[in-house]
Amino acid sequence: MTTPAIDQPIRRIAAALRDGLLAIPDLMEEALARHQRHGAALNAYKHWDGERARVEAQGVAALLAAGRDAGPLMGLPISIKDIYGVAGMPTFAGTPRELPAKWRREGPVVAALRSALAVVTGKTHTVEFALGAVGLTANWESPRNPWDAAAHRVCGGSSAGAGVSLAEGSAVIAMGTDTGGSVRIPASVTGQVGLKTTAGRWSTQGIVPLSATFDTPGPLTRSVEDAVLAFAAIDAGHGDGEALLRRLETMTAADLRIGLCDEHFWDNCAPGIAEAVKAALDEVAAKGARLVRMTFPEAAEAARRALHLQPFGVEGLSFIAEEYSDRMDTMDPNVRARFEIARKASAVDYFTAMRWVRALGDDADGRLRRVDVLATPTVPITPPTVDEVATPDSYAEAQRMVTRNTTPINLLGLCAVTMPVGLDGAGMPVGLQLIARGGHEERLLATALACEKVLGDGRMRLGRPPLCAA
Repeated sequence: MTTPAIDQPIRRIAAALRDGLLAIPDLMEEALARHQRHGAALNAYKHWDGERARVEAQGVAALLAAGRDAGPLMGLPISIKDIYGVAGMPTFAGTPRELPAKWRREGPVVAALRSALAVVTGKTHTVEFALGAVGLTANWESPRNPWDAAAHRVCGGSSAGAGVSLAEGSAVIAMGTDTGGSVRIPASVTGQVGLKTTAGRWSTQGIVPLSATFDTPGPLTRSVEDAVLAFAAIDAGHGDGEALLRRLETMTAADLRIGLCDEHFWDNCAPGIAEAVKAALDEVAAKGARLVRMTFPEAAEAARRALHLQPFGVEGLSFIAEEYSDRMDTMDPNVRARFEIARKASAVDYFTAMRWVRALGDDADGRLRRVDVLATPTVPITPPTVDEVATPDSYAEAQRMVTRNTTPINLLGLCAVTMPVGLDGAGMPVGLQLIARGGHEERLLATALACEKVLGDGRMRLGRPPLCAA
C-alpha cells in the first residue's frame, strides 16, 4: 500500500489483512502513532488506552490466523463516545466526576462491535450529558477542529471528539449519539460521514440517556462505504457487511430522485455552504439523478411546536433529577441554562407539542414517499471559534443555528446521513444532508453510496485537514 494502511477504506484494509499484506498489530501501531503525533493538539479523547488496544490487537490477530473471521471490522481501531459503557473504561458523560460503575456496562451496540472484533482505542469527549451541539466541553478542554490551523474552532457536539478521532487517524469508526444532530453536526464540520438512525432501531441500553424518545446511536466514518460496513455490523439481521455493500452498490445516480425544498434549510447559510451543496447536487444530476422540487413545511413547524420547550432537556432533566441532582451545581452553565428552560415546561404543553410532532412526522413521511431522499445543507454556519461562543448569548445563538437543519429530522422520526461535499468561505468542511423516511436506512445508504460514487469521499473531495497533514 502506497497510502498508509490506516488511511485506506475499511474494505481495502480488510482485504489486505486477509491477503497477508498487512497485520492487525501493525495497523494498530499506525493508529497509536497518529494519536501520539496529533492527540495533544486535537484533544479528541477523554480516555485513551493505547496499551490495551495494542494487547487486544495481538489477540485478534491470533484469531484471524487461526481461521476465525468475524468480518471487515476485525482488528480495526474504533473510538466510542464517553456516554457509552465500555468495560474497563470510565464513563464521565462530560461531567467533572466519573459516573457510577454501572455506566461501564456494555450495551447491545458496543456488544455488536465487540462481536465484530473491532478494538476500542478510547472514549471521546462529549458535551455534558450530551445536551449541546456546539462542541464545548466546559469541564474539560474542548477538542479542536483540525481544519483551522490558526484558531481553535469548535468541532460540533455533542459527540465532540468523535469526528476529530477520525481526522486524527486513531480510529476508522467513531461511535456517537444523535438526539438533535449530535452525530451529523460533528461529522459535517470535521469533514466526515455521519449516520443518524431512526429512533428505536438500535438499543440505547448501556448509554447514558438524554432523551428516551429521541436518543439514537450512530457511527461517524470517513466514507459512506465505511458507514455501510459499520451499519451492517451493528444492525441485527445483516451480518455480512460485504454482502450488504454489494447489494446497496447496485443503485446508481441515474436511479435517484432527490427532493429539494426552499423553506427552512437554506436560509442564512454562511458564504460557500449553500453553494457547495448545490454544486454537489448538480454533479449528481449531471450523472442522471432527478432533482424534484417539493415543499417540506413540517420541518419548521415541528421546530416551532417543540423547541421552545427544550423537549430533550425535559426528558434529560427527569433522569438527572432522579439520579444526579447533586451535579447541577457543577454543571456547564450553557447546559444548565437549557435544563432550566426545560424545568419551566408544563406537562400539558409538553404532551401537546409531542402530539403535534407525531402528526407532523406522519405528514413528512407521506411527502418523502415521492423521493428517495430530501437534500439539504447539514450545518448552515461555519463552526465558530471558542472565543466567538464565550458568552451565554453567543453560545445560544450558535446552538440555535448549528441544530437548525438537524433537529427537525429527530423530531419528525426520520433517518438521515451527512456526507462532506466541499469547503465553505472560511475553508471549513460543508456537509450535504440526505433525509429519508424512518426505518429506511438501507435505502438512505444506497442513495448516499450512489452520490459518493459521483462525488468521491471526503479525503478525495476535501483533502486532509491542515492540523493532520503531517
